[in-house]
Amino acid sequence: MTTTGTGSNTPSSTDAAQAPSAGIVTDHDRGIHGYHQQKQEHLKRLRRIEGQIRGLQRMVDEDVYCIDILTQVSASTKALQSFALQLLEEHLRHCVADAAVKGGDEIDAKVKEATQAIARMLRT
Repeated sequence: MTTTGTGSNTPSSTDAAQAPSAGIVTDHDRGIHGYHQQKQEHLKRLRRIEGQIRGLQRMVDEDVYCIDILTQVSASTKALQSFALQLLEEHLRHCVADAAVKGGDEIDAKVKEATQAIARMLRT
């Protein structure tokens, strides 16, 4: 027996057999992302990277030697890549794991999404 708006939110045994995790509500459903617990640390890290970029602007403005600027570009790039890798790990632990709990097509979609993100990171 399925529910029909009578106020009952309990799935029938037939519904449960077809979608065993249909009643599971996760943080992801509530709009909480994988990076939520590390948000302040991430913001601090991004501000530090922002400072590196401002440093690059200052270096160009002050006519600093090209190789010195390139060294700073490399450091800034590595910092962004490191941040991206951390965010990807959190996405896998939170969003992809959430989809795995729910099962069905959602897990396939999240794995594809993560794979595409990894591919974009490898192109840079």
